Amino acid sequence: MLDIGKPTGVFSSEMTVPYYAFLDAGMEVHVASPSGGEIPIEPQSLKPVIRTEADDRFMADDDLRQKVTESLAIGDLDMADYDIVYLAGGWGAAFDFGFSEDLGTQVTEANRLGRVIGGVCHGPLGLLRAKGASGELLVKDRRVTGVTDKQVHELGIESTPHHPETELRRAGAIFQSTTRFRDTLANHWVVDGNLVTGQNQNAAPMVAREMMQLVTKALREA
Repeated sequence: MLDIGKPTGVFSSEMTVPYYAFLDAGMEVHVASPSGGEIPIEPQSLKPVIRTEADDRFMADDDLRQKVTESLAIGDLDMADYDIVYLAGGWGAAFDFGFSEDLGTQVTEANRLGRVIGGVCHGPLGLLRAKGASGELLVKDRRVTGVTDKQVHELGIESTPHHPETELRRAGAIFQSTTRFRDTLANHWVVDGNLVTGQNQNAAPMVAREMMQLVTKALREA
């Protein structure tokens, strides 16, 4: 819950759009969270005005619904089993991702193994505790994006403990974004080596595409 009493969680399309992009490309997709168990869905993200076809598919998909209800604990996973680590956003991630030692450890390991890592919206907060090969923060001097401070202000929810632009800049990232009259309408994504990040939910399809292209390129070069 936000402290103003609004229920929150993962923004549905930031999870469902990449999930089905990966699944339809023939990938096996697991769903995990910092603690495991049920992942709450942000109710606003399932309203008809912004609900996507992928969200409708999710609502009728018993397999994904079970994965979301019984998510794996991120700390229990073996990163060697995965080609991609994708971090879905939503206001809920502002309370969890940047504070999770398990998530930071696993993203560090995924990066060590050369895996493709990405996320959208508040998802890139999951990069904050990860370390690069040099031992410095993974995002230091790396080009990334996420929710802008302007967008947080426009949406009027500033009570969350982490704001992506603020925290990523503080960690030494080169934060890039696109600004519109309202930043919720902006669409921007950044590829920097094995990191692929999107500014908000509008970039989810592009982030998934770019991540799969990096995996395909790596397989061809292997």
